[in-house]
Amino acid sequence: MNSFANPTAPGMDDRPDQPPAARRRLALPSARAWLACAQWLVTLVTCAFLIVPVAMSIVAGLTVNYFRGVASGLTLRWLDQVWTQYHASVFLSLEVAAATLAATLMAGVPAGYALARSRTRVSRVIEELLVLPVALPGLASALALLVVYGGFSAFRMSAAFIVVGHVVFTLPFMVRPVAAVCASADLRTLEEGAASLGASFWQRFTTIVLPNAKPGIVAGALAVLTLSIGEFNLTWMLHTPDTKTLPVGLADTYASLRIEVGSAYTILFFLMTMPLLVAMQWIGVDAPGAGTRQRKTRVRNKSKDSQ
Repeated sequence: MNSFANPTAPGMDDRPDQPPAARRRLALPSARAWLACAQWLVTLVTCAFLIVPVAMSIVAGLTVNYFRGVASGLTLRWLDQVWTQYHASVFLSLEVAAATLAATLMAGVPAGYALARSRTRVSRVIEELLVLPVALPGLASALALLVVYGGFSAFRMSAAFIVVGHVVFTLPFMVRPVAAVCASADLRTLEEGAASLGASFWQRFTTIVLPNAKPGIVAGALAVLTLSIGEFNLTWMLHTPDTKTLPVGLADTYASLRIEVGSAYTILFFLMTMPLLVAMQWIGVDAPGAGTRQRKTRVRNKSKDSQ
């Protein structure tokens, strides 16, 4: 009876104030949270702006009639037509990309290592000259190659001429990542230690430089492949009717055929380049510092095991 008469009994209106945790749950998001939400919103809108046209082009390549849309039905007819007419361009693009990669590996890895080790002004000038083709329009580089080597008919009509143009354009994308890795202080220390133990230059290069430069080599290799497959301006100037690559064929389909065929060609191009883009994320191109953190973690684990 007294419990009902006592206004201060538990459960009445004079309950203690809410704890600080409850008050925090009711608080509005902080300015940092609003800023993070705004950044995510801008990122998602930008991705949608870039991805939606590609998705619509892919859908167009799978529809029976582009002007009627998906309501006209889906078909693989256009893909089959593109493959029948342009499969030679697919294989030629792969061959050119593979040859370009081989040439840039043989020239770019030693060049990147040499530029990283040299600190003279001459090496800086050479590095800038290597990057110059990237700054120039592809048509200008192609015109220069035609002026110098266009008189050699057999070379001009072969796919090797396109490979030379692609090597000129993609070589900086191999040299720069390799030079950045080889310029690290840790690699120089390892080389000096190996040299003090009697290792020759070739032994140091194959057992120390190449394994440690793997992230830069992988990043450069994947960049060279994707750029070579997708290069249009330079290739359009250098190609002949017998050396038509994927980008040149894609331009022809959009210029002379119906839009469904051009979109189907885009699907074929997409299927070729996406594996390379995925490989760039998964085959060893780590985020900055990720490889260093992983190595430090392995060292700590080994030290703990030894103890």
